[in-house]
Amino acid sequence: MKKLMYATLLVLFIVLAGCSSKSDQNSTPKETTSSEKPSSDQKELTISAAVSLTDALEEMQKTFEKEHQVTLKFNLGSSGTLAQQIEQGAPADIFISANEDWMDKLEEKKLILEGTRKNITENRIVLVTSKDHPANVNKIADIKADNAGQIAIGNPESVPAGKYTKEVLEHLKKWDELEKSFIMAKDVRQVLTYTETGNANLGFVYASDAEVSDKVTVLDTADLSLHDPIIYPGAVVADTKNEETAKAFMDYLESDKGQEILKKYGFGK
Repeated sequence: MKKLMYATLLVLFIVLAGCSSKSDQNSTPKETTSSEKPSSDQKELTISAAVSLTDALEEMQKTFEKEHQVTLKFNLGSSGTLAQQIEQGAPADIFISANEDWMDKLEEKKLILEGTRKNITENRIVLVTSKDHPANVNKIADIKADNAGQIAIGNPESVPAGKYTKEVLEHLKKWDELEKSFIMAKDVRQVLTYTETGNANLGFVYASDAEVSDKVTVLDTADLSLHDPIIYPGAVVADTKNEETAKAFMDYLESDKGQEILKKYGFGK
């Protein structure tokens, strides 16, 4: 009887061990196939671009990546900061500035590839206020120190939108009067955020920034005669390792499709 019991237990043990082995095999993570992970030879293109281009670039991203088998990586910020990063050796394949000055500086230092610089698009400066916390001002010319409250602008030293804003206010003889009312922002999207939330009564942003926000109202558009032309130049960075793909993206920006997307987001005159 005992022998039969031991035999039965032995058979049961072998069966359970077999089940355990199968269970362990099934719990092992399966190897990721090539279709589930990026190809090892997939190119990556780093684009340092003015933050005002964020929405337009994100829409272009999927189409261009699919057509060219490349991954686009965006480094977005104020043009001055991005240009300084490139000067200091930060990796980038393309630079798109919100004004010509910062591109000129890189070109003078031979940090962009000769013959690749192109003017991509243009923009306008607009005065905005929060829809939830509207200011008691209707026109740029109406702004005074006693009715403006706090005014958000990009730092003119590094933010092109701030530079253009300063030019507008200087032409209208208002810069000195309003200087104590300014909240200086690191880039134009921070200006937009300050204004959307009511932390600033007024803000000077690009028309393209106002276009993508449902939280601000455009009060006025600066006359083109009051500031330098707002031109967005782009170029391939000199030390790129993806010259042909970078040139292809520059061509895409200039194409009918690229220009259509830019207009959709408020760029152009």
